[in-house]
Amino acid sequence: MVFFNSSDYRHCLLTGFPGLEVSHPVLSILFCALYLIALVGNSVILVVIWVEQSLHTPMYLCLSMLAGSDLGLCVATLPNLLQLFWFSVHEINFNACLIQMFFIHVFSLMESGILLTTAFDRYVAISNPLRYTTILTNATIAKIGVGLLLWAVAVIFPGPFLIKQLKFCKANVLSHSYCLHPDIIKVSCSDHRNNSIYGLIIILITCGMDSVFILHSYLRILITVLHIASWEEQFKALNTCVSHICAVLLVYVPMLGVSIIHQFGKCVPPVVHVIMGYVYLLVPPVLNPVVYCIKTWEIRTRILGNLQL
Repeated sequence: MVFFNSSDYRHCLLTGFPGLEVSHPVLSILFCALYLIALVGNSVILVVIWVEQSLHTPMYLCLSMLAGSDLGLCVATLPNLLQLFWFSVHEINFNACLIQMFFIHVFSLMESGILLTTAFDRYVAISNPLRYTTILTNATIAKIGVGLLLWAVAVIFPGPFLIKQLKFCKANVLSHSYCLHPDIIKVSCSDHRNNSIYGLIIILITCGMDSVFILHSYLRILITVLHIASWEEQFKALNTCVSHICAVLLVYVPMLGVSIIHQFGKCVPPVVHVIMGYVYLLVPPVLNPVVYCIKTWEIRTRILGNLQL
């Protein structure tokens, strides 16, 4: 077997749907529609929040950051996916693959942190409404957003350089139509335990901790709501959290599924890897705007009002 240093390793091969190559042009229509929904939906949310002064509140600033991270995920992956399905271009330059991997994981970690911020926002709004405007201001949310970006960049930054230390062979076919850290290190022909440990640590200190604190926030919210005497007020309080709970499930369930498939799915058919990869990539950006537009009255009325004009 021929080995290559990363400096000599020129390209990886992206994977579409194995065995359905002749159907790729048809499948591309579906993916274009999904990407269009994601791009338009998240852009509309950003524009509505930007234009409407009444929506310049911490909750909607968190929503705008979530929409921005979803747009980042779409922009980072769309060009390669279209090349693959429209022109059957499977090759991607190794350095370009690392850059794409970097941005996908940065935006994913930001999404997780934003969901934690929104959970804390809902906890303060329900548990301590009188101090809400003093605890969470727009400036505070902006600082949190910048902090999340810097944190995500800092923890993902070593990843590409660690991969550069690995040796690769000719078995360079990735499991998805985009580049992920666990997928790239699997095609290496050298010991990648350090990379695997690094990836596990990143997951634990970011998404793992975020999910624990999100769960803790909602347990505290539930305890607070149960102490409210009026059933109507209980329903009203919980209803403000529904869209956020849906967003949490849309992000963490696919993320957990992809992680399980990569760790324990060696005997799983390749098409399952591909499908889970697309679920992880497309479900949050496509459905988050839909959920927030349906469940958030202020967003829905602003959009409908502008359409009527």
